[in-house]
Amino acid sequence: MKKTIVIVDDHILIAKALEGIIGNFNEFEVIYVCENGKDLIQKFEEGNKIPDIILLDISMPIMNGFETAAWLSKNYPDIKIMALSMQGDDNSVIKMIKNGAKGYLLKNTHPKDLETALTRLNSDGFFYPEWASKIIFSTLNKDKESEITVKISEREKEFLKYTVTELSYKEIADRMCCSPRTVESYRDQLCEKLDLKTRVGLAVFAIKNGFGS
Repeated sequence: MKKTIVIVDDHILIAKALEGIIGNFNEFEVIYVCENGKDLIQKFEEGNKIPDIILLDISMPIMNGFETAAWLSKNYPDIKIMALSMQGDDNSVIKMIKNGAKGYLLKNTHPKDLETALTRLNSDGFFYPEWASKIIFSTLNKDKESEITVKISEREKEFLKYTVTELSYKEIADRMCCSPRTVESYRDQLCEKLDLKTRVGLAVFAIKNGFGS
């Protein structure tokens, strides 16, 4: 069964072009298109099908992408949000992630890369291309750590830094010069300390609390 997608973009020609592109993907299908966040909410209230993934533009009238992502995270946290925008500046990337986006792509992304990103978003729960990961790293390194009530070791902090990338646990283990089992141990310990359940939760925690190398 294909994963369902809703496109939220006020540029109808772009949205329809995306719909056509995704229509050629084997594992995904677009079920409808919305012009902004308010239009999306209305579709939900009218009983339209709730999608697995939402491709969300940022600059839209009435209810923009930031507001829509925050609303979705609060009301439909199981929907995976992929920001798809012309805006690739640091503030937009970080704000969308903090508001609940699990991925971020630019609109000039090649169709094959879009398919790969959607596949990774569906399987891993998140997808950030290398350029977005660099922005996240830079932000993490500039932020000050928030006060927290648990003690996090230096190695756990290093692991937290990698949770926001597209690296697999095996690749993280290689970067940290340890075994995949050790990396899984860091993950499990942090999830227990922070009362979290997923890597996405750890990534969001890392972003909000400024953990970096």
